[in-house]
Amino acid sequence: MAGITKPMCIVLIAAVLAMAVAPRGEADISCGTVVSNLGTCLSYLTNKGPLGSCCSGVKGLYDAAQTTQDRQSVCNCLKSLADSYTDVDLNKAAALPGQCGVDIPYKISPSTDCSKVN
Repeated sequence: MAGITKPMCIVLIAAVLAMAVAPRGEADISCGTVVSNLGTCLSYLTNKGPLGSCCSGVKGLYDAAQTTQDRQSVCNCLKSLADSYTDVDLNKAAALPGQCGVDIPYKISPSTDCSKVN
């Protein structure tokens, strides 16, 4: 019986390793991560403070969004946040990436179709 157990363990370990390196269908970036990265931007976007360290969060989020799923997840979260915060200056939100030296292929707006983000 010990002869059967060792090959089964090897197959099981190989299967687990294959699943670990296989591409996942879900984004790695949660809305919580987006909020965490952009939390320092809120006072600026609500006209209550300076830009400050906001750009470091914007750049960090941009660098983290490596896949289409990541970028769509970030887009959906930004869209939801832009829609839920009534005191956010949407013009400032839309201009924020460019102001921070980041080029994203969509406008941060409640009307953005995130399914078209690549």
